[in-house]
Amino acid sequence: MDKMDNQEVFEDEEFFEEDVAEDIKNKVEEVRQDIKDKIGEVHEKAGERRAELMNKFAEDSADLRETFYEYLDTVREDIKANRTGFNVQDQSKNKYMLTGDLAEEGYDWWWHSFTGYNKKTGEAKQFFIEYYLINPALGGSEPVFGQLEENKELGIRPSYMMVKAGAVGKKGVQLHRFFGWDDVSVSEADSFAVSAGDCECTENHIVGSIKLTKKEAKEHPEYMCDGGSMSWDLYIDKQIAFNVGMGTDRVVRELARYEMAWHAEGIKSAYGGTVTLGKDEYVVRPEDCYGYADKNWGSNYTIPWIWLSSNDIVSRISGKRLENTAFVIGGGRPKVGNVEIEGELLGALWLEGTPYEFNFAKAHTLPKTQFRVVEGKNKVTWKIIQQTPTTKMYTSIECLKTEMINNNYESPNGYIIHDKLWLGGTGTGYVKIYERDFEGLKPEWKLVDYLEVSSCGCEYGE
Repeated sequence: MDKMDNQEVFEDEEFFEEDVAEDIKNKVEEVRQDIKDKIGEVHEKAGERRAELMNKFAEDSADLRETFYEYLDTVREDIKANRTGFNVQDQSKNKYMLTGDLAEEGYDWWWHSFTGYNKKTGEAKQFFIEYYLINPALGGSEPVFGQLEENKELGIRPSYMMVKAGAVGKKGVQLHRFFGWDDVSVSEADSFAVSAGDCECTENHIVGSIKLTKKEAKEHPEYMCDGGSMSWDLYIDKQIAFNVGMGTDRVVRELARYEMAWHAEGIKSAYGGTVTLGKDEYVVRPEDCYGYADKNWGSNYTIPWIWLSSNDIVSRISGKRLENTAFVIGGGRPKVGNVEIEGELLGALWLEGTPYEFNFAKAHTLPKTQFRVVEGKNKVTWKIIQQTPTTKMYTSIECLKTEMINNNYESPNGYIIHDKLWLGGTGTGYVKIYERDFEGLKPEWKLVDYLEVSSCGCEYGE
């Protein structure tokens, strides 16, 4: 993507134009109205009980698990009422994928990010936790590191389970813990589970710990991380999904594999539990954790690598915090088999029950995308325009480099393919969503909402 000084502005909102039949607009409106009619009542009923339970999370609860699931009971009907469009959860896409060719040259990971609050000071901090598997057929009793010089010389590819955890924002840190495949347990049942040592990841629970000294990290550059310690015990409820559709269904996965496939089971996820980073303890509350959960798998990573997501959103038009809203954008240069798709991003906005999707895998919706990422001296800025014939979304996010880390991975072939992979969780900016208005003689774009975005997860790598 283009790189330039931060002084150069990319505020241009010149959007694509397409002639659209009146009946398309009418059908879209019918679906949206049907969705909106289902939502209001369930929100109101759950509100008071949620407030009571949040008071428990503000204290040192004796049983976080019990409190967390009490909370879920108050929102479950609300969640069910909102299942539509791309918001279709599919746990089969969260299963372990490293079979066939991917067993020898493939990766599979489950990513989690959220906000926790210091128990003593109340200060917010953005955390990430990932369970990462690579090349299981090449493994054994010990982890195999692709970045060791002797392994590079011999062409030996990496093989291990890596648990990645840390924090972004001020004093960001990235910690890695490795396990040989003989110590890894993976369930291939309907509901996935992966574990090694005291680290475990399932659909609704993650637990684990990492501890290494700064000296150990420095003496072992193949670990690709900092020194420090972190432990966690968290329950998860994935509330809004971004299911990209048939492109990641089983038959397509087997016949025409994406180099980097993506399924986001929880672009809005509620986390409840505790995190300890160094000597500091943090409480994670479902009501204000602004959580996210997804997974990726494949044989390599996309270049460029772009990801944005947040559910910490306030409407600039109404001034209200939007509790049932989340957006996500990801991609860069997708590759299916030997075919590269230049400059494509997947995008979705769930706006208080109304879905807006921009998905190149659904060609019948005629999606179009323009984007630019600016890596300046002090910050990274994302400017993205996505459109179908009836809707368009303009996204503008920035994040200070001092609040980002360089997210480190080696690919299944043993190379590090990104010069830098910036990762942040304190991105800020806005999203504008438009619909085409057919009332006049000439269709015009009408602003639906102007969303103020905070706590935005963001990545960029070339």
